[in-house]
Amino acid sequence: MKKVMLGMAVCLLCMPAMALDVAGVKVNDTAQVGSQTLVLNGAGIRTKWFFKVYVGALYLPQKQMAADMVIADEHPQRIAMHMLRDLGSNKLYGAFNEAIQANHDGAELKAMKAQLMLMADIFNEIGEAKQGDVITLDYQPAAGTRISLNGKVYGNIAGAAFKRALLKIWLGNKPAQDDLKKAMLGG
Repeated sequence: MKKVMLGMAVCLLCMPAMALDVAGVKVNDTAQVGSQTLVLNGAGIRTKWFFKVYVGALYLPQKQMAADMVIADEHPQRIAMHMLRDLGSNKLYGAFNEAIQANHDGAELKAMKAQLMLMADIFNEIGEAKQGDVITLDYQPAAGTRISLNGKVYGNIAGAAFKRALLKIWLGNKPAQDDLKKAMLGG
């Protein structure tokens, strides 16, 4: 009997675990960014009016509940957006840009102008994110933020300041959605 129980325990440990099921989306409990394995910090649903737009998931080297600590951290990080509806590049970039503007003053925005233009170009190249697609924003300190759709890399934007600006979309003082911020911080 002990051998059977031990065998079952080993099998359970070897199975890939799914940390969360959010709005029917299976959110993995880990993500690989470069050579580092990150853990799921939290995930939640982004809604606009009464529409479910995407499931947002935050991956970090270790769990963290303080938004300012996550934003300031200079280790690899991932934001994964599991699309729940189709969105064209204009709406997608517009939502990103609006949230970035809400969390930064004029001087900060001016300093990021080239990076914001590059982000617009990347989203234009993506074209449309469809229901079921996954957009990932992977940050690596030496390389910057890599933007991918379903694993295909569309561009890279250098700079820790830009990474912090992106994180403020979800974790800033004026997040895109308060309950999504709380969920991504493990609440």
